[in-house]
Amino acid sequence: MKELRGLRRYPSAIVGMVLIAILAVISIYTVIAIPYNEAIERWRSNEAWLENAARVPPAWLDLFTKDKIPRTFVITLENATLTEEPIGDGMKRVEVVLPFEYYYDRFPSELQLMMHWTFGAPPKTMSLYWRRPDGQTVTLDPAHKFTPPKASVSTYFISQDWALETALGNVPVHEGLLAVDSLAPARELLRGKYELVLQTELREGEELREARLRVFGRVYGWAGTDQNRRDLMLPLLWGAPIALVFGLLAAIGTQLSHFVLAGIATWFGGKLEAILHRLTELSMILPNLPILIMIGFFYEMTIWRLLGLVIALNIFGGSIKVYRAMFLQLKEAPYIEAAQAYGVGSFRMIFRYLLPRMTPTLLPQFVVIVPTFVFLEASLAVLGLGDPFLPTWGKVIFDAQTNYALNTGRYYWVLEPSILLMTIGFGFAMVGYSLDRVFNPRLRTM
Repeated sequence: MKELRGLRRYPSAIVGMVLIAILAVISIYTVIAIPYNEAIERWRSNEAWLENAARVPPAWLDLFTKDKIPRTFVITLENATLTEEPIGDGMKRVEVVLPFEYYYDRFPSELQLMMHWTFGAPPKTMSLYWRRPDGQTVTLDPAHKFTPPKASVSTYFISQDWALETALGNVPVHEGLLAVDSLAPARELLRGKYELVLQTELREGEELREARLRVFGRVYGWAGTDQNRRDLMLPLLWGAPIALVFGLLAAIGTQLSHFVLAGIATWFGGKLEAILHRLTELSMILPNLPILIMIGFFYEMTIWRLLGLVIALNIFGGSIKVYRAMFLQLKEAPYIEAAQAYGVGSFRMIFRYLLPRMTPTLLPQFVVIVPTFVFLEASLAVLGLGDPFLPTWGKVIFDAQTNYALNTGRYYWVLEPSILLMTIGFGFAMVGYSLDRVFNPRLRTM
């Protein structure tokens, strides 16, 4: 269309279209690379994220610091030294040494040891030792500190061993074990080679199938992690298609209904127009957000149920009055009178001659209103009333709020989804207002 080609004269429209195009490309990539069912399964699974650090910022933050910030790494039996020695009576002494080198500039955020045995609970006679680069050996006491075994798998949360923390001088275990002097006012990191040594006695045929020492870092990935160790990149990526689809479908449903209802009521006039006028005024005074909040407290709000409610509550929106004013002028146009003279029926007149003539005016209003519905969905999710299954931008902000992200300095948790929400609003607003200038001669600027 000639009018759309005129958008090239407006830099704001070009910037807006570029932003929308980027979000559209991200959405297409996300849907292909991470299918819907896989995304939901990963987001709701705890086991998929066990080897991620909890509540850590993105890895690219170390570009703004001189420190070498630690990443998460895992030491397994493949990297370990395992020795077995028979001791009689069908028993054997087993020693497993899990070594690693630590040369980062900051302490890790957490230490864990996961073990998988060929039998039930962990053996009763088991000793753990922490060997440091300076030759010191710290005895760990895992007794009664394992998680309940599940399928012969148990985890020792070293960083949550309060008795060990007290022995180290009431400092976090993951700092005290790697400090030059844990009792010093300013703890200095001891770099070098560390070893976690496991010694136990087993019966013949029993063995340690798997051992994983997890040394959690302080940064992770492109977006960081949340309280459940989940990679925030997943909801940030999936939030784009959800926001675009929800905003576009809600805008199409509401604006088309306003456009068609205004055209029908204006053409027939009389009581039909009066009824529509009163319904529009009633809809304009109803507080949609509180109504949706109230419904969300009583019913589970899936994304499609929310979409239907939004369209239903806005089907008689204020745009009807704007379109009605336009249709009243167009109703008196000469070509409309000529069509009436030829005996054109009412509905053919509406859908063939009246509505198509005003269709270009629908586009600016449609584009501008898309962010309104995107923010509405995000607002409900921030209040904890969104779709409980979908990983969305609003859900990320809700989790950040409930975990006091801003109070604990984890600004990335709130800023990342907020910036994306502002980006989608900014993009559609710039394109919409530019379209308004193109289709409204009074607003055109040179």
